[in-house]
Amino acid sequence: MIRTLITTATAAIALAIATMAALLLTSSEAAGQVAVKTNLLYDATTTPNLGLEVAVGRKNTLNVVYGINPWTFNEGRKVKHWVVQPEYRWWLCSAYNGHFFGVHALGGQYNACKVDLPVPGAFFGGDNLRREVKNSRYQGWFAGAGVTYGYQWIFSRHFNMEAEIGVGYGHLWYDRYPCASCGTKISEGGTNYVGVTKAGLSLMYLF
Repeated sequence: MIRTLITTATAAIALAIATMAALLLTSSEAAGQVAVKTNLLYDATTTPNLGLEVAVGRKNTLNVVYGINPWTFNEGRKVKHWVVQPEYRWWLCSAYNGHFFGVHALGGQYNACKVDLPVPGAFFGGDNLRREVKNSRYQGWFAGAGVTYGYQWIFSRHFNMEAEIGVGYGHLWYDRYPCASCGTKISEGGTNYVGVTKAGLSLMYLF
């Protein structure tokens, strides 16, 4: 699983870089402004992340975020994952200033065990991962979509702070194992999730 996670994460990084490059090209053609960011709340969960946002109109931006958590902690505790979240944003005033609304998608891979999942929402139609992952290991894929509301504060010519919250739906495909290092699969299936799909407090640098 670790080798697969690393391989897939590498492919995801390449995809994220390609997406960012495409956004940069779009920005050049539209003479739009580019911002790079990191979500401090996501960083606090030991998940390094990088975001890129590009203005494609006076009130329109495209945003993409990539995060990866490769760590295993004491006693086999882990919430290993990678995720890519592309998003379209519409601003009430102008890009990078004030209130915005957005629609986002998300997809990635996970491997979790013996943790309290930091996902405020409800699981249904399959295993309740918030409860079961405390005693079993789950690994698999996930995909979903949702809507976003956020606000940006202008600190200076180059620095902004952004707060955002998103809610939506996700589906998780999983294989279940009895413990953090066991290779004998107990079951497989899928479950649904409705709730918070993104939350952030991001520090941004605008070029």
